[in-house]
Amino acid sequence: MIDSSSLWFPLGVALIALVYSLVGHGGASGYLALLALSPLLPREVAITALLINLVVAGTSFVLYRLAHHFSWRLAWPFLAGSVPLAFVGSRLHLTDPVYYWLVGGVLLVSGLRLLWVAPGAALGETPPVPGVAVRLGTGAGIGLLSGMVGVGGGIFLSPVLLLARWGTAKQTSAVSAIFIVANSLAGLAGRLHQGAELHPGTLTLVGAGFAGALAGSSVGAFAIGQRALQRALAVVLVFAAAKLIFR
Repeated sequence: MIDSSSLWFPLGVALIALVYSLVGHGGASGYLALLALSPLLPREVAITALLINLVVAGTSFVLYRLAHHFSWRLAWPFLAGSVPLAFVGSRLHLTDPVYYWLVGGVLLVSGLRLLWVAPGAALGETPPVPGVAVRLGTGAGIGLLSGMVGVGGGIFLSPVLLLARWGTAKQTSAVSAIFIVANSLAGLAGRLHQGAELHPGTLTLVGAGFAGALAGSSVGAFAIGQRALQRALAVVLVFAAAKLIFR
């Protein structure tokens, strides 16, 4: 069991939620890294991380939507393509460490490029929206990958949206948040279908994540500008890449 006398895990979850929710993400990769240090079994770590991820991303989505940054027209094909594949991916098992090097490398390059590219998107210009087929295919690929890893997928979708200039920084955060909610639900369904159970200490961690998400997404949705948000996303991507590579 998680040591209830220790505040390190709830505080760690709250901090991760604050940082990731700033850019509309749930933070599953951060929770996976943190909970790997806990006495939880691997299957308990995966389902706990996904549940916290769901609550944090859901909180971010609500606040970004209230701030009028969400575009359903942009989002729905990504969602339609991703959810079934996220369920399929959650039932697959990956053990090859080369996979983590490859994914970590992609995130690292994306994060570094976001520090200097797509200035128009960051400043709020309205970019052209790609065709439905392109968005369906992109969502399907990211959904499958997200289900296999046990994350919501925003960490992969966000750089695609910004580097392709398919959305502004705040639109990207809003779309990524609902994308993460949908894929986290699919991933949870897949794991619960295989008999996974919630740990008794999960609710404490979920509450900590919710508190962190309220603070982070409030700042991201209402307080900081597009360019600052893009730079924050770049830092999050580089941080997530480092965790995957060293994993």
